[in-house]
Amino acid sequence: AGFNLGIYFLLFARFIQAIGASMTMSNSFGITTSCFPPHQRARAMATIGIFVSLGAVTGPGLGGIILQFMPWSYIFWVNVPIGIIAMLMGQKLFPKDDIATPFDRKLIDWSGTILFFFAISLLFLGIEIGQNTSFTSPPVLISLVIAVILFILFLEKEKIAQAPMIQLDIFKNKLFTISLISALLIFVTNFFASIIMPFYLQSYLKFSPGVAGGLMMVFPIVMMIVGPIAGVIADKWNKEILTAIGIVFVVFAQFGYTRLNADSSMFTIILITAINALGTGLFQSPNSALVMSTVEPKYLGVAGSINALARNLGMIIGISLATTTLFATMSAQYGKRVTEYISSRPDVFLSGMHVAFLVSFGVGILTFIVVGSRVFVKKDNA
Repeated sequence: AGFNLGIYFLLFARFIQAIGASMTMSNSFGITTSCFPPHQRARAMATIGIFVSLGAVTGPGLGGIILQFMPWSYIFWVNVPIGIIAMLMGQKLFPKDDIATPFDRKLIDWSGTILFFFAISLLFLGIEIGQNTSFTSPPVLISLVIAVILFILFLEKEKIAQAPMIQLDIFKNKLFTISLISALLIFVTNFFASIIMPFYLQSYLKFSPGVAGGLMMVFPIVMMIVGPIAGVIADKWNKEILTAIGIVFVVFAQFGYTRLNADSSMFTIILITAINALGTGLFQSPNSALVMSTVEPKYLGVAGSINALARNLGMIIGISLATTTLFATMSAQYGKRVTEYISSRPDVFLSGMHVAFLVSFGVGILTFIVVGSRVFVKKDNA
């Protein structure tokens, strides 16, 4: 991806990157499960969740710092030595299988995979087209309708598949389902800031990419500090209550984002970002532990892959919802369709940003309600 061979080659390279990322994210839970005994497994899963979150939010900040001093290609090249080191460490440290299992093509749910791929692709393609044209245009409506139909067909196919892509029986566990929905919603909420704050810092406040990247790094730094502490507390205290406390901080931070303006100090921005990271750190570790500890041992691998899927969907939905809300509000105020920052009308962006964060505030409230319902479900199961 670091070679400047045109947009199509870059897209192809990113496609290959996505395949590799899906392999590592889906299998990391299974590998970790096989490496840790049951009494340490929850903390191990929580630790993975911490670093997944850190990786997701560190990218924009680190990218800004790299762009401040080096060409854009180094955003990709910097990953090459890291990847090589990771591969060598994996060969050295990962446990080897005692028995080599032959690959069986019959164990792959090809039809379910294809249905799910096109359902998700058409869904977000429709959203992308709708942002640039209109959500009432025929191509958008057709794309969204076909996406829904394909997803329904996917669910029906999974019920009868010999080796389904997603084991639907696992969702009969209400505690698992609630914890999974909570994980998805928290990623939706946090990706509003990941997408909108760079616009606010660089385009609106005119900060350099390096300064903006440094401010974006506040989130992962605080997460790095809070995450492990929350993991230890989660193993010794009520996980449901700890996740609820974390969501309160996240909701408070989302409201704080709605108050940012041209006069907001750097301290205010750092404080709001730190509160958001504090809440996410308190939530992420115990929630990841709850996701993995509420299922039967035979479903641990499936639960890990579905947990990774929920996070990825949360990121994509958060990005789509944030940009759709931002540009729709800007378009309404500007009087014509807007798909980028308007240098001559910073007030239009600020209005759009405030409305977008009001939406993330609402998603945060919804997350708190979902998390709260888990307490009552647990009492019913007791």
